Amino acid sequence: MSVAAARGHELRANLGAWIRDYAYALRRQAAGLHRRDPSDYRQPDPGAPAVVLIPGIYERWTFMLPVAEALRDQGYDVHAVTDLRLNGGTVEEMARLVDGYLRRSGIGRCVLVAHSKGGLVGKLVLARHNDSGAVRGMVAVNTPFTGSWLARLLPLPALRVFLPNSPELAELASWREVDQRIVSIYGRFDPHIPGGGHLDGAHNVQLETGGHFLPLGDVRVHESILAGIRRLMR
Repeated sequence: MSVAAARGHELRANLGAWIRDYAYALRRQAAGLHRRDPSDYRQPDPGAPAVVLIPGIYERWTFMLPVAEALRDQGYDVHAVTDLRLNGGTVEEMARLVDGYLRRSGIGRCVLVAHSKGGLVGKLVLARHNDSGAVRGMVAVNTPFTGSWLARLLPLPALRVFLPNSPELAELASWREVDQRIVSIYGRFDPHIPGGGHLDGAHNVQLETGGHFLPLGDVRVHESILAGIRRLMR
């Protein structure tokens, strides 16, 4: 296959992944309109390892239901921070809400599992809201730790955090000591994060997945999340 043909094949594959990605996002948003009880994903066993979900921007916690179900099936006590609503506030505001939930719930030991912007919120929780050490670490899926140049195309206030030179990302980058407690999972192609989700100092896992939202329903991602949790809990 010639170089031109190979590039054409890759372009078609990425375009297909992009279409499937947005179709998946629309389905998940529609599913989120139906009431779901977060307590359905809790475990009656008080000794079950706790996992706290942090969705991405404009995502309700129900956007991560496929992940929640995979975690529950493996015996994890899954927590949803409903106060986040659509995760549209600043990273600091959202991190405070997660911290407040952890304090009210009295969780003694947990791992955060986050998607996209949720990974930025989770890193700030690790860096500035974890004096007790209750949060052992975070597994992040498709998080733009170094930003995305695509944020320049949509000049919305809520998206400024994703600019590669944003003050929020610069501050998060300065908290390097917590990176070793982060497992960053990202795919081969992400239409929202062209640079990928690699984070220096973290345990990085690149999968042969395509899309920004679609991987949340991918069994390969679920297996990597579970492996990441086990790694952090050890």
